Amino acid sequence: MEFVTKNKYTLFGVAAILLWSCLVALIRDVSELFSPIGGAAMMYSISALFLILVMGLPKLNDFPPRYLIIGAILFVSYEVCLALSLGMANTRHQAMEMAVINYLWPAITILLTVFSGRKKVSLWVYPSVLIAFVGVAWCITGDNDVSVAVLMNNFSDNPITYLMAFSAAFIWAVYCILTQKLSNGKNAITLFFTATAITLWVQYAFSDEPPLTFSMSSTVTLLIAGIVIGSGYALWNKAIIGGNLMLLGTMSYFTPVFSTIISSFYLSITLSKSFWQGVFLVTLGSLICYFVTREKTKKCKEPLLT
Repeated sequence: MEFVTKNKYTLFGVAAILLWSCLVALIRDVSELFSPIGGAAMMYSISALFLILVMGLPKLNDFPPRYLIIGAILFVSYEVCLALSLGMANTRHQAMEMAVINYLWPAITILLTVFSGRKKVSLWVYPSVLIAFVGVAWCITGDNDVSVAVLMNNFSDNPITYLMAFSAAFIWAVYCILTQKLSNGKNAITLFFTATAITLWVQYAFSDEPPLTFSMSSTVTLLIAGIVIGSGYALWNKAIIGGNLMLLGTMSYFTPVFSTIISSFYLSITLSKSFWQGVFLVTLGSLICYFVTREKTKKCKEPLLT
């Protein structure tokens, strides 16, 4: 019975990882159907409502105050930066670049832990982090040679989205490090999602985006996107209770690969050989970081989110 239960929770985790792998494609699709800010606001509102229905309405006094305040600020900042970097990218291909940049967060988490002096880790951490960053550069430069000039040229094409994507990776790394200490094992994800939705609606109110218009197909896509994101969080919350965290931790680091495959099909994008090589390098670098530190550094029990 214990074996069956553990397998069930592990399957919940696998399902969560696969659902998160759909996030990039769905956020980009919703932003094109509606608008970057308005579409994200509706999507996160649906996710928040779904989480409340599935996980119940949380009580504020159940959570440590510092966790609520600091965690909410970091979580909301991350989600807004991620969603808008994907939605405001000039093209679908550029949105894929934003997604790969976001997947630097595992390597950055380890790097920040090392710089803070809280952990002594293997020297393999440094080359593995470098591999991950080289992978991002490989994706951004495409078929051109990797150079500072090419990277700066691509960056200047849409600097705001690149800055938001890099900011998202760093913010999520800080979130993982701090919430481990502040949460006391609690998970305020429903409150954080609600705060994200409210923040996006405020941004939308002060933006110059056009009024939201709905069709049957766009509404269905919006509902699917919101439920998929919410389901990923709900399933992961179950998975960490009794699943095989070693297996799930390893599999989660393949999310860039899963996400790229799903997004390329869903968004009908043909990616170059160099882009796939870059995704592989980001995944490889993150995996090495994970394996050389897994006994010393606890894995963040929050989801990856594309």
